[in-house]
Amino acid sequence: MLRQRSTVSLRRLLVLLTAVGLLPLALMGVWGLHLVSEFQQREQQRSLLDLARALSSAVDAELDGAASILTSMARTPAMEVGDLRGFYDLARAQVAAKPEWLSVILADDRGGIVFRTAAPFGSAGGPIADPASLQRAVATGAPVAGGIAVGPRGRPAYPVRVPVTDKAGRRYILTAVIQPGRMLRVIERQKVPSNSVIAILDGAGSIVARSIGQDTGVGAKPHASLVRLMRDGGAEAVGVTTSPTGDPLAAAYTRSRYGWAVAVGIPTSAMARASLPGIMLYASGLAASLLACSLVATLLSGRIVRSFRSLQQGTAALGAGLPVLVAPSRITEIDQMESALKAAAAQRDAHEAERSSLLASLENALEDSRDAGRVKDEFLAMLGHELRNPLSPIVASLDLMDMRGDAANVRERTILRRQANHLKRLVDDLLDVSRITSGKLQIELRPVNLADVVRHVVASFPGAPIALEAPGEAWVQGDESRLTQVLNNLLSNAARFGNGLTRVSLAVDGGMARLAVSDNGVGMDKDMLERVFAPFFQAPQPLARHTGGLGLGLAIVRRIVELHGGTVAASSEGAGKGSCFEVALPLGAVAAPAHDAVAAADAARLDVLLVDDNLDAAATTAAVLEHLGHVVRVAGTGGEAIEQARRQAPDVAILDIGLPDMDGYALAARLQVCVPGTRLVALTGYGQEADVALAAGAGFDLHLTKPATLEDLQRALAAV
Repeated sequence: MLRQRSTVSLRRLLVLLTAVGLLPLALMGVWGLHLVSEFQQREQQRSLLDLARALSSAVDAELDGAASILTSMARTPAMEVGDLRGFYDLARAQVAAKPEWLSVILADDRGGIVFRTAAPFGSAGGPIADPASLQRAVATGAPVAGGIAVGPRGRPAYPVRVPVTDKAGRRYILTAVIQPGRMLRVIERQKVPSNSVIAILDGAGSIVARSIGQDTGVGAKPHASLVRLMRDGGAEAVGVTTSPTGDPLAAAYTRSRYGWAVAVGIPTSAMARASLPGIMLYASGLAASLLACSLVATLLSGRIVRSFRSLQQGTAALGAGLPVLVAPSRITEIDQMESALKAAAAQRDAHEAERSSLLASLENALEDSRDAGRVKDEFLAMLGHELRNPLSPIVASLDLMDMRGDAANVRERTILRRQANHLKRLVDDLLDVSRITSGKLQIELRPVNLADVVRHVVASFPGAPIALEAPGEAWVQGDESRLTQVLNNLLSNAARFGNGLTRVSLAVDGGMARLAVSDNGVGMDKDMLERVFAPFFQAPQPLARHTGGLGLGLAIVRRIVELHGGTVAASSEGAGKGSCFEVALPLGAVAAPAHDAVAAADAARLDVLLVDDNLDAAATTAAVLEHLGHVVRVAGTGGEAIEQARRQAPDVAILDIGLPDMDGYALAARLQVCVPGTRLVALTGYGQEADVALAAGAGFDLHLTKPATLEDLQRALAAV
């Protein structure tokens, strides 16, 4: 009897062979999970260290900020010239502005205290806390952060010290004593788990701020396990420590540039670790999935590979911008991918066309914008020229009548001068607001006695009575003409909206010059106070608009004051209770005395060549100059001016720029050749910054904008 041989179906054999073949892959998958678990733990440790580094950077930024404030204080004029009393007042103001600052201390380089802002100036210095950090600041010449300490009143604080040297070469150490609440807020801003612990330690290892137990932990040492980790780990490390409550922590620390340290810890139970059941489940699923995939792949691999090759070619065509061609497939998903590729190609073509159209539109819009800007600048320049030209003979005629002393029309002259000044301010405001919006408004800083400026403007300001209170001197670093414009605009505003007496006061307080202009007029509500400095904003007015104005004056005031490093603020108790505008400017150095050049010019009899095609302007300006005692010759064209200059060289040539036969720049060049040494003065309606620069480049010694005042004309002749 023959023995029947056992057989195995092909399906079972394939399953057995697949299982044997997949077993190493399954083991590798489990080992891979183990490696992933360890990698995840390392990543969490790295994240802890990154958080510690970020916190350390934030701590350095806080200390840098304090050091920067101290350095800025040290550069103030009071400190540079050795005015310790004035610097003491500045330091007290700084402490009052910083809630976390307990005091500012100035010590000499031997450790002796010059003053503390917590005590009256000149009181006994007393001992200095943390002398080691002070000596370190003296030795290194760099900012230093000291250790946390509890003061006599039981308030913990740490010092930030900055070396200071005044102009005389005296060396000091400027110290800010800061409460640790500043560092605690650095910790509170971090988005970390609630069970984590963060601590900031000073250079001696004492706690400055801690996320848990801040009230009892400041100034104390951290847990011994953290101390050992920091002692053995160098600049930064990761390890296991113990929390204040006794729980094990995975901790990381790093040291800052100031020698402080930041430590971060989270419970070790929070560190993710892959479990053995998870590994087994993953391995089982992997084995089953791979087995199923191997069976299905045997049947479908050929068809799928061919379809994917076609899709690959279509994708490459899509990326290259070519038409997408994909072979049809009976597999639904591949067919959907084919449709998606074709739709993406169509969308790509549409986007490319739209992008090309948008780029073309954008280029056209940019070019239109540039053209509009050029047209606007040209329009404003021409507007200023055309408005200033008729003002010039008006102002010159008024000056001439004032010089003749005719008492019969004093009231009419006052009205005409007030309205001419108002129109001139409107033109200047309109041009200035254009410079402000384009960022072209500039100032020339030099020592200016603000008290003299205020007295001069108040004395020359027409209109309502003004009560003035001002000291003899209040020196600031500023542009005198712009500061005059600020006060003129404020007084104009008070005259328009006030109701009687306007009060102007100037005082020197805490290193600042404070100028206040107040009236008892219509006042302002809260909404108006928030918008009063916006360009073109005006208070509600009746149709008659008896107050006038374009709503530009206060916007220009704010920009000019900001360019001087100052501030301007408006206040009012409400409608009908008046308004007050206060300008605060930093005090500056006193200017060296200068001789009176205008008086010298008045005493000299000069030969003046006046060139202007505006007959009224030429006649009135010539009459003013003749009344001042000068010999004046008038020319209406550039050619006529050259002929007169050749016949007799003038001492001064005052030239208009817009002449009928040649511009003033070309005429200036011709005059420099035929009558060298003649002082050239441009008197024109073009008054923008570019016009002044163009006149200087053409050889003019001075640029005056129409209408020129009597003082302007005297200044034009003063240097001869």
